[in-house]
Formats: sequence, C-alpha cells, structure tokens
Amino acid sequence: MTKAMTMREQPMSAADDGAATGVNGADGVNRSLGQLVAAATTELSALVHDEIALAKAELREDARRIGIGGGAIAAAGVLALFSLPVLSFAAAYGVHNLGLGLAWSFLIVGGAFLLVAALLGLLAVKKFKKVGKPEKTIASAKETAAVLSTVKPHPEPLVDTGRTDASVTRSTV
Repeated sequence: MTKAMTMREQPMSAADDGAATGVNGADGVNRSLGQLVAAATTELSALVHDEIALAKAELREDARRIGIGGGAIAAAGVLALFSLPVLSFAAAYGVHNLGLGLAWSFLIVGGAFLLVAALLGLLAVKKFKKVGKPEKTIASAKETAAVLSTVKPHPEPLVDTGRTDASVTRSTV
C-alpha cells in the first residue's frame, strides 16, 4: 500500500488486501489456529468499525433534518409568543385607521399571525417526515448476521499434514 492511496482504494479489511486467504496464507504455508483466530478477530473488529461508521453517516443526515425541523418549530413559537402582542396592537390600530371597527381589526391581525404560525408548523412537519430509519445500516447488519450465522467455529485444515497432536481436542460444535 502506498501513502498516496485514497480512502476508496484502501482495502477495508485484511481479507481485501490478500493477507487472509483461508487456512493457507498468501505464500501457501498453513497458518496456526492462533493466527486464524487473530485474523478473524481483526476482521470482526474492522467489520464492527465499518458498521458504526455507516450508522454515523446515516444518522448525521437525519440529525440535520431534525435540526432544520426543530429550528422551524422554534421560529414558529418565537413568532407566536413575542411578536403577537406587540405587532397585533400596532397592526390592529393600523387596520382600524382604514375605517374598520376596532374588534374586526384585531380579529384580522390575529388571523394573519395564526396563518404564519401554521405555515411554519407545516414546514416543520414536512421536514420531520423526511427523517427515516438508517436503511443501509439495517441491511448491512442483517447481511453480516446472515454471513456470521453460516460460519463454522473451527475450520478444518485444507491440507492433511499427517501430524496428530493428542493434547489438542477439536469440538464438534
């Protein structure tokens, strides 16, 4: 591997760069059980890290949408609470100066502010509905679980070395 490789060109795990090719290593020499366990542990660790990175990427996008929706709700609340009393009186008296009665003037201004708040609320609901489940992460985790459920715990050696070690017992699980 060169330092000039980009993130896409780098192998995601030891299996991708040809270091772990089964029981026989890249040079054709049998690897010990310890080496196989170490390689499997490394692979599993890399897999978990990749799953976490995928989940973070998907959730980051959803967090942005939630932030926009929350900001819209906050803006609607601020408009409804702080601007209504002050601007309502000013607008109502402005409408009253046009010739309408004072009560009708206040009713028109109050309705206009409620309409603006409703529009901001609809914008927030629209943004919240776009937030979804992390589909890629769920699919990847299911695929990983399916692959791991078919893996045998103790792989049989591909090459018979003719050597038997009485101190090592193989399980049948």
